[in-house]
Amino acid sequence: MGFFDTNKLKSLEWIDDTNDTLVYKYPMDGRKIQWGSKLTVRESQVAIFLNKGKVADVFGPGMYFLQTSNLPVLSQLLSWGYGFKSPFLADVYFINTKQFTNERWGTSNPITMRDKDFGTIRIRGYGNYAFKVDDPKKFFKELSGTNSTYTTEEITQFLKSVIVSSISDTIAESKISALDIASNLLEFSKVATETLSEDFANLGLKLTKLVIENISFPEEVEKAIDTRSSMGVLSDKMDTFVKYQSAHAIREAASNANGGAGVGTQFGAGLALGEMLKQTMSSNTASESKAEEVAKKFCPKCGAENLKNAKFCSECGSKMVVAGKCPKCNASVSSKSKFCPECGEKL
Repeated sequence: MGFFDTNKLKSLEWIDDTNDTLVYKYPMDGRKIQWGSKLTVRESQVAIFLNKGKVADVFGPGMYFLQTSNLPVLSQLLSWGYGFKSPFLADVYFINTKQFTNERWGTSNPITMRDKDFGTIRIRGYGNYAFKVDDPKKFFKELSGTNSTYTTEEITQFLKSVIVSSISDTIAESKISALDIASNLLEFSKVATETLSEDFANLGLKLTKLVIENISFPEEVEKAIDTRSSMGVLSDKMDTFVKYQSAHAIREAASNANGGAGVGTQFGAGLALGEMLKQTMSSNTASESKAEEVAKKFCPKCGAENLKNAKFCSECGSKMVVAGKCPKCNASVSSKSKFCPECGEKL
């Protein structure tokens, strides 16, 4: 960790051989720092000098020979005069500023949300994130304190709760349907990252990446989603479904030991089921077509199509008669008939 003689430290450095250490306190063991001692700060490190528990000078990556010129705060706190060269006491902390990746987050308890399709439901989620120390001085004051070491394990549980809370709010505020959540995970990740940036900055940290890998639903909600998806396919392929149902009934009946009676019964049941579904899915379309047909009126003289409320033909000017009635004998006729079926009057 560093080279020192019996009473005075001549060299200070930290070689990090771990993957999770955020803060490391250099072991002073009551020894004083030699004036002009060498301080080595490696890449992705920051060294902080403390005097009586108060942050003094901060050093970024590089090699330094300690003296009053590069210890301005400590010099002021200790009232060092010009030419001061005596050994001095100070606590030295190394802050790890590298990026810590693949940290996991997940919902320990289900998140309750209100969905427009399924009502109140509970969801779970998990993913990963990456972060780094962005402001060592603030991080040291807010979280680390004077612990001899501070690892990611001591902070990730807290960060996970902050992330889960933010993602829950993001999903709830979006008011997006549960059916569409899975296709918007990337968008949720981006919004949550922006929201969390301020929370992390208040701790001297920076959230460099956040990934929502999966959002899951209770089993009953997943079944309901599967059912809706299936019905969506059937509504577009109803004719195919009717044919399939009929063929399936014939195949089942053919394998039935009862023979012909079974064929007729199962075929009829399969065909009836298919037709019933087809009629149900197309009822709206049929209603619209019927309404459109009623809204039309044909001229009894020239047969031109006119608006429902027209009193005179827009083509020949003839007076319009009641739709569906023969102008001569008043018999009921089709709107598309050319002659009256009762009296033979040309329509």
